Formats: sequence, C-alpha cells, structure tokens
Amino acid sequence: MLRLHFTTDDLVRTTVAPTADPLWEVLLAGHRLRDRVHPPVFHGWLDAVRNRLDRRDPAPRLLHLLAPVSELLVPPESAGGLEAGLAALCATPPHRLAAVLDRLRPLPAWADPLLSGPRGPTVLADLLRHLHSVLVEPHAEAVQESVTADRARRARDLVDAGVNGLLAGLRPHARWDGSTLEVDTPHDLDLHLRGRGLRLVPSYFGRLPGTLTDPELPPVLVYPISDADRWTATAPSGLDELLGPTRRAVLECARTGTGTTELARRVGTSPASVSRHTGVLRGAGLLRTTRHGARTVHSLTTLGEALVSGRMPAAEV
Repeated sequence: MLRLHFTTDDLVRTTVAPTADPLWEVLLAGHRLRDRVHPPVFHGWLDAVRNRLDRRDPAPRLLHLLAPVSELLVPPESAGGLEAGLAALCATPPHRLAAVLDRLRPLPAWADPLLSGPRGPTVLADLLRHLHSVLVEPHAEAVQESVTADRARRARDLVDAGVNGLLAGLRPHARWDGSTLEVDTPHDLDLHLRGRGLRLVPSYFGRLPGTLTDPELPPVLVYPISDADRWTATAPSGLDELLGPTRRAVLECARTGTGTTELARRVGTSPASVSRHTGVLRGAGLLRTTRHGARTVHSLTTLGEALVSGRMPAAEV
C-alpha cells in the first residue's frame, strides 16, 4: 500500500491533469494486453490491436520485461506530451540505464543486446513510440473523451467539497482520512509530499493506481477512471439510425453531466444546435436539464443511460 502524506501546502498544490499521460498509457495498455479477461469496453480495442500487432513483434514482451522499472519508462517530462517524454528518455545517461537494468538481471538472451550499450535509451524510446502508435494513438479520441468526462466528475467533487472531496472521490482504489491518502498499489511505501503537491493523472487503460517510487521525483498518482466514464467511440448497434449521429453524441457526452457550451464543443456543433437537440431528447425522457446557479447541466435519465449503454430493460407483458 502507498501512503501519501499531505501538508496544507500540498492540498493547495494538488491538481488534476487535463489529459492522460501518453507513456503511462502505453505501459498500462501493455498490462491490459496481457489480461486473460477484459471488460466489454475493451473488446473492440483488443480486436483492433491484435489485427494491427505482428505476433512476432518483440515489443510487447520487452515492455512487460521492463514494467517493474516504470520510473525509467515514464519520465516526468511525459506530462508535456509524447515527444517531450521520449526526448527525456533518449537523454537518459547510459550508466543510469545500466544501473536500472541491473535490477532486472539476468535479462533474456534476446533482450540484453537490444538494451545494453550507448544506444539503449534510443532503443527504448523507439520501442515506446512504436507501442504508442499501436496501442494508444488509434484510440486517442476515445481516451480523451473519457478523460474529459472523468475531469468533469473531479471538478464537481472539488466544487462541492473542496480538495477533501476531490481526494475522497478516488474511491474505491484510495481512501482519504484528512491528511493521508492510502492507495492500493503493489508498493509498501510512505511518500511525504513536502509541500510539492500531488498531480493526479487519469488513465483510460489503468486497472489500479500507479506512481513513481523515487521520492525525489515530482509526486504523481495515476488513477484508473470509472468504467462509466470510458467511451468506446462506438454506439450500440442501430443507435445512430434511431437518433441520428448528433443526438447520439449528445447523449454519450452527457453521461456525466455537461453544460450546453461544453456539449457543443465536444459534439462539434453550435450551442444553439445543442439546445434544440437537448430539447428533443428531454421531451423523449432520455435527458434531464437542471440549473446550478447560472449554469445549465444536462445529464441522462435512467432510460437514457440504459439506451446508451445497451442495457434496455425488458418490456413488461
């Protein structure tokens, strides 16, 4: 278990990242790829990856081999995007890479020549770029839409109950007691934030929270988003034909409660158009609209959620 110890300064400096971290997503998608059982939301992703990935490609095996040294694979610079993270990885001193690899030895005979020597950091960067192009990039829209939905959820927690509400909302994988966040991780570690704050990073592919165990690195907690917020970028069969693509998209994006302007941005239309569509969906009993001060929030009714998720109740006889 990871125990994160907060001061008042840490609470003030705690933030939620606006996007998933690309290198963390590569690492966590690699874990998903090795799972024997997958939630339905990942079935389409898994089929696409299997069609795209050569079975003889050593990259997934190499990623699995290096997973225990995540602080090497996900440098803090990757918070600035894929290229920033890969550039930092390429700049890793060969002696540091050698020291990290010593923790994994003995390495398989096929892997040792790839990683040893001065080109080791570049090989690692090429490996992660390749896996990002296969595992993550083709699904970037679904990942970003899902993270946006999660961020809206965290924002509501923060507005309703402050940072305490934000941290308490990380259940079931973490528990907040007012000064310490206990997180379900494989590491038994106490990490004192020392006024640096904590960067919370949502993950589409994550199953459990992850962190960097080096106490000198910027504190980060990568947490899995809720299944309810994961968007597959596909609608249940026939939903576009029934509602039309724009109204279907409005329903998808309103699952976590969204304002008119934000709906318009995410759907790719004007606020006036969204208002017309939400009026029709509200009249059909699929959407509810409430006011929070000057802000209008659209969310799904039970019937709307059932329709979008494909879990329509059986008709009464």
